[in-house]
Amino acid sequence: MTELTLRLHQGDTETNVTVNQDVFTIGRLPECNLYLPFGGVSRKHAQIVKQADGTWVIEDLGSKNGTQVNQSFISNAQKLKHGDVIWLGNVNLIVLFEIPATPTSPTKLVTVAETAEQRTIFRNAKELQQQWIEADSQDSDIGNKNKTIARLKDLVDIAKNLCAAASIEEIFSQVEQVVFRYLSSIDRLALLIDVNGCGDLELINAATRNKTEQHYLLADASWISRSICQKVFAEKVVIQTADTQKDERFSGEYSILLKGIRSAMAVPLWDENKVVGVLYADAHLSSYHWENEGEEELSFFSALANLVASSVQRWLLAEKLKTEEVIRHRLERYHSPAVVQQLISVGGLPDGRLPPAESEISILFADLVGFTAISERLTPTAIAQLLNNLFEEMLQEVFACGGTLDKYIGDCIMAFFGAPEPQADHAERATAAAKGMLTRLKHLNANGFWQEPLQLRIAINTGKAVVGDVGSSQRVEYTALGATINLAARMEGICPPGECVISEVTYQLLSQPSDFQAMGDYRFKGIDRLVKVYQTNLQQATTIISHL
Repeated sequence: MTELTLRLHQGDTETNVTVNQDVFTIGRLPECNLYLPFGGVSRKHAQIVKQADGTWVIEDLGSKNGTQVNQSFISNAQKLKHGDVIWLGNVNLIVLFEIPATPTSPTKLVTVAETAEQRTIFRNAKELQQQWIEADSQDSDIGNKNKTIARLKDLVDIAKNLCAAASIEEIFSQVEQVVFRYLSSIDRLALLIDVNGCGDLELINAATRNKTEQHYLLADASWISRSICQKVFAEKVVIQTADTQKDERFSGEYSILLKGIRSAMAVPLWDENKVVGVLYADAHLSSYHWENEGEEELSFFSALANLVASSVQRWLLAEKLKTEEVIRHRLERYHSPAVVQQLISVGGLPDGRLPPAESEISILFADLVGFTAISERLTPTAIAQLLNNLFEEMLQEVFACGGTLDKYIGDCIMAFFGAPEPQADHAERATAAAKGMLTRLKHLNANGFWQEPLQLRIAINTGKAVVGDVGSSQRVEYTALGATINLAARMEGICPPGECVISEVTYQLLSQPSDFQAMGDYRFKGIDRLVKVYQTNLQQATTIISHL
């Protein structure tokens, strides 16, 4: 026994450290062989020394808080044994000597130790699915039939109760009642679920026969053997060990060594399609009766887990739908329903983005008239309240017409029609939304929406644009880019208060262009051509050449 490894446990972190020299110092100084910059550890706290006969001893080096082995302070050199727990301040180290690994197989009974104290069963979960409802071969035929009928009735009752459970708390409550009624040896029970489907088991609920200790189980999950649970989850095996303290395969387990776990059972939650979690139970006292009754209890525990798996899968699906609905509602505060659907659809892609693509759209800018003067008279809080209320009302018209909110630019709404889903009538939709916004604002003003009447300027242009997610790896924005957008933004500046102006391209696509009258030909900054502009409710057409 010459190779020594120390398993460092600090908080939720575990690290294996190989002791690679005969005198191995531990402390808070960086020059120590094992550097531990943690609370309660002295500069040179302790050292581990290899003896001439190959054994190892630990010595305290006059540390302030002392050195403990298995929770007893040492005053002289103490010989180390496999599984010893060394405490230095708030840090503990588990002593691990090299032990030949015992090969295991997930498809058959792996081992039953020669003594009851070391008896551990590894079984394939599928082998145990039907075993509990099958009568023992030693019973009479009538006895077999009666026993099978009784067990089937129990399973039907359990399944019925689990199907009626609507929440994970109700599911676990049913499991708790059944386990503590049928398995008298079990002291504690835990349900661990892979909630996110990524292989990480989360403790969902726990119970104990001693109800006074109930609240401690969820607060501190270290009493659960994570290595047992992960093996069960990953390999679809069931595990039952009668005395972990005397089984060398578990001697390096932190939770087992420090929390006094003696007997444990763990089975996967699966229905031959997917493993969704683990049902785990243990007892502080070793269950010697498992030598004779262990496989029967394990079979029942496994059969119960199969029933629980279906209920848990239903719960996971319901939670996923709830989460998606919450995400949808949140996204719809920023995007139109069409964009939200597109975002959900591409959620499985590596980057989850909507790639930029060229589309023909109609772009709309709606700006609050006189916002600068209004904001001078208001507090920042009042300004935010005004814009929130106004945007809430105006966006209803945009979304009602199938539009997509691009962004808010101060007091301006930028929206477009024709993407992400193609819309042949995008120009009609854009002008309908503009009319709806102007009409709605008139009604709001008539009903005292704000302390003074408000007006909008709205501009619409139609043409080619690149639409999609644009931005960095940290933040992207679904937006439209191109000359079509730039012209619409320029046009908004010449719009009379309370009106909507549209470009000639938009005008030509309308089925009822008579709703708009020619306003004039305009020249805009950065655009080297005249642009014919049309206006709603214009009584007299005027041709104006303007430089903006």
